[in-house]
Amino acid sequence: MSAPAITIPQEKHSKIHAPAPKTFSFPNNSFLKHSLLFVILFISLLIFLQYKALQSPLHFSWPLLVSRLSDQDLTSRLRNSVTFLPIKDLRFSKQPESGHTWFMSSVNDTFEPNDSEYLYFPSNSSKGRVLCLSAHDRHDGGKNLYAFAWREALPHGATLLPGLTYVSDTYYDHSNLWHGLNAIVPFIGWNMRKGCTAPARWVLFHWGELRAEMGKWVKSVAQMTIGNVEIETFEGIEGPACFEEAVVFRHNQGAMSKARVREVYDRIRCKAREFCKVEMEKIRDKKDVQMTLYLRTGARSFKNESVVVRVFEEECRKAGNCRVKVEKTDNLSFCDQVRLMSETDILVTPHGAQMTNIMFMERNSSVMEFYPKGWEELAGVGQYVYKWISDWAGMRHQGVWRDPEGPPCPDPTDMLQCFFDFKDRQIGHDTAYFSKWASKVLQDMKEFKQSISIKGEYSSATSTSSCQCG
Repeated sequence: MSAPAITIPQEKHSKIHAPAPKTFSFPNNSFLKHSLLFVILFISLLIFLQYKALQSPLHFSWPLLVSRLSDQDLTSRLRNSVTFLPIKDLRFSKQPESGHTWFMSSVNDTFEPNDSEYLYFPSNSSKGRVLCLSAHDRHDGGKNLYAFAWREALPHGATLLPGLTYVSDTYYDHSNLWHGLNAIVPFIGWNMRKGCTAPARWVLFHWGELRAEMGKWVKSVAQMTIGNVEIETFEGIEGPACFEEAVVFRHNQGAMSKARVREVYDRIRCKAREFCKVEMEKIRDKKDVQMTLYLRTGARSFKNESVVVRVFEEECRKAGNCRVKVEKTDNLSFCDQVRLMSETDILVTPHGAQMTNIMFMERNSSVMEFYPKGWEELAGVGQYVYKWISDWAGMRHQGVWRDPEGPPCPDPTDMLQCFFDFKDRQIGHDTAYFSKWASKVLQDMKEFKQSISIKGEYSSATSTSSCQCG
């Protein structure tokens, strides 16, 4: 209960009289000594009682010193003390992906060996509090808010959502094959470690802005490896949404080791083949080499596609025990892509998002990549992403060819505009170079197949333990 209110009485009005003369007398020494002793004892008692009250305020009370709160008052005060902060902290706009990141910047990451850093609620680091979001805005992440609250004292008007919630923030997006894959890889790793239990929902952010969907390809990968993907948009929830349990990834793959990423990619490959009913023994010849030309239409397509196809068909014929398949990237369903990559030993394809499908190839398969003019000088590290993914997934990236020919940039002083000009140009060809390069890659693959046939080491990813949880 709150301390009793003290009412100060008003003074009564009276006539003013001259004060009467006073006489003063001093107490004798004995009375003074006893009075002083009493005052000292009383003050000492008050100090002692105050000390005991501070030591154990919930078990020791003194009406003039300690005000004891009821459970209802305490809950109300805790509820009123919940503080919401902007999800996107603009103080870190120049380094949005480093350190704490600009997403929920007040919280430190949790690190586990070989895995991506993450946030988990409730936990010791959150002092047992759950994560709450007030985040309906899809255009300004600074208007979306987050807070932490005890489950018994949620913010006013809050809705507690049961089960486990995955919260993903990415600086790029959840639609592009490459960027979307990197955003969901740590969740797949988490799911593998935690008994493969599917989450109740996903909450997606891009720059702190709420997103309502993943790309179709990305969603397919998430569903087949984790389970049904219910994306939470907070429709019908007016106040804050709090989560019984939540894990947050905001660094994409982040600190995951190469070995750990490879385990996750093995699982994706295995679950994709299982989902698409791909039977490796029926579609893959252990002796013949299949070379697949996976061709684009429009941006970054070959200028003279028929000539390029003939070059690789001729080298395949010379090598023997080799066949060529030609496919267009825009003609295949998700499972068609899984099946095509599963049967491919050597992939020949221009740089582009379709190359993310190389993860469905067997380990030690080969990749040959092609670029338009200008990429080496202007594209930055983004041009190396499929070399990285080849390494992570266990492929052999056999190098690149960059078209040296083509008109110059219209305005060489504007480097960014130059890149946009070069970015989606078509790709030429070099018959002599392509022939020599294809011959070498084919020979390498034939030797590899012969070696595993002799050693009896051939084992498809589908038949390994990567489809098992743990």
